[in-house]
Amino acid sequence: MASMDLNDYYYFVHVVEKGGFTRAAEALGIPKSRLSRHVAQLEERLDAVLIQRTTRQSRITELGEVFYQHARAVVDQTERAEAALKRSKNTLSGKVSLSCSVGVAQFALKGLLARFLADNPRVTVLQQVTNQTVDLVASGIDMSIRGHTDPLPDSTLIQRPLATVDWRLFASPDHAAVDEPIAAPSDLVDQQTLILGWQGAGDRWRLEHESGERTSVQISPRLKSDDMATLKQAAIEGLGIVALPAYTCRQELASGELVRVLPEWRAGRAKLNLVMPRRRGLAAPVVALQEFLQSNLAAYVAEA
Repeated sequence: MASMDLNDYYYFVHVVEKGGFTRAAEALGIPKSRLSRHVAQLEERLDAVLIQRTTRQSRITELGEVFYQHARAVVDQTERAEAALKRSKNTLSGKVSLSCSVGVAQFALKGLLARFLADNPRVTVLQQVTNQTVDLVASGIDMSIRGHTDPLPDSTLIQRPLATVDWRLFASPDHAAVDEPIAAPSDLVDQQTLILGWQGAGDRWRLEHESGERTSVQISPRLKSDDMATLKQAAIEGLGIVALPAYTCRQELASGELVRVLPEWRAGRAKLNLVMPRRRGLAAPVVALQEFLQSNLAAYVAEA
């Protein structure tokens, strides 16, 4: 029996993910005949037809579907091993592109990306900052960090959990002390408020108590913005109560510029996921940044 050739796995995976030999050959910049030879060699060794070929098209067989899942895992492990070796030799080099929201860029990644670049001096990070959902495949982006409260829709994208983030209510000490004390969610109705998202209609805060009790409060915001930094500064200036991810106000709580409002209530819980296109080989810098974020982001955005 012929020995295993990892190139067979690599090329087979690309043919499947690119939807055929022609597209895979174009993406890899190699002759289609080389791809065909490697896939045929793999099928001969396995004594199985993995890709059914005709003069006009090719399609993966049922056995091919089963084998693809394992082949993809083998390729992933190989790429991770290569990235780990390059990091240990300090020879990791190349580019990795990352898309994220304004809030994630300002508060979660600012320090982390600096650490990653310091650890990998030959890697270049291309960071796209936008609050719009980006088509990663069409844009050629390697990965995206997406925050969400509802499950992300099923897609062809790979999703990796990064962290769970609690949202809390904050205000300046002076604002929190005016008029009647805020002792229950119903006390928020007549308060000045600040809210993330300038286009939202029917503004409400959905609150959850530590006991599990839930309630919803209608609010009339004085300021609506897509920028968390603007909202936080407005709260510091005493312009209202704001709901923000807890970690974004950690320093201001420590300095006394902000205080928690209704500390036993949570103003939301969001998940941060790393989303990546499935139909792309993972270059070593991409693997390195993925593993770095999965290892470090959760602690960085923890509430306490």
